[in-house]
Amino acid sequence: MKNKKRGNEKVFFIVAGVIVALFALFCFMPILLVISASLTDEQALIADGYRFLPSKFSFDAYTYLWRQHLMIGRAYGISLFVSFFGTALGVAITILASYPLSRTSFRWRNLFTFIIFFTMLFNGGVVSSYMVWTRIFHIKNTIWALVFPNYLVGAFNIILVKNYYQNNIPAALVEAAKLDGATEFQIFRKVMVPLSKPVIVTITMFSGLAYWNDWTNGLYYINKKELFSVQLMLNEIQQNVMLLRTANERMGIAVNQADIPSNGVRMAIAIIALLPIMIIFPIIQKELIKGVVIGAVKG
Repeated sequence: MKNKKRGNEKVFFIVAGVIVALFALFCFMPILLVISASLTDEQALIADGYRFLPSKFSFDAYTYLWRQHLMIGRAYGISLFVSFFGTALGVAITILASYPLSRTSFRWRNLFTFIIFFTMLFNGGVVSSYMVWTRIFHIKNTIWALVFPNYLVGAFNIILVKNYYQNNIPAALVEAAKLDGATEFQIFRKVMVPLSKPVIVTITMFSGLAYWNDWTNGLYYINKKELFSVQLMLNEIQQNVMLLRTANERMGIAVNQADIPSNGVRMAIAIIALLPIMIIFPIIQKELIKGVVIGAVKG
């Protein structure tokens, strides 16, 4: 009987492993296609289309981008600062705002929860937001224009953390801390935060990816190239490539595809923008799994 049970478990793990491997392969194939296209000669890319292996290997797209390395390097620095600072500040505000909303002793928690939830359903729109941030807070063409609008604090994250506090941290634990003489801030710092690692890591991941991939704030509020994030800078490089090719073709100037590899540049830009996430995400994923395990044991 035990041998039959072990045999069924072995078959299950083999089937599950094959399914997961196939799913991972399907997820990786688009990335592999983009990498291959970015390393393919422009003329071969136009003639043969996109392939998983380059039909004619070339670094022309990356060479073209390397000529812009000073601008791209500065843009990377701005994106890193905005992503780290905005994520840290946003997560801190989110977990602090969620704590009183999760406490039944807070008299106005239902009212504030409704107000926060209401913003998930309705908002004033882009025009009103632009007027508030530019005419009242005067953040246009400053680094703070990439930090504060849209991504700093989200109603969804606050509701998510509030529900986690309520459903995964026993109220008896909080009451025991109060009986021991702990203040509200001590309860938050020594009880709620250590037991909330999974949800904190989750909203950190959401916030960090949103900041890194953001280009709308820069589009609305930034005109100075010195403040361009990596997404804006790479988008401008791509537009410059297309404008250069179009202008040359209209004037009847012969254009060397290798000198202006527009299709390859698109793929190279995608890889450059994706590279930090590909490096950092496995680390975040490890911490997320660790946090889930710790939270499950302590909860």
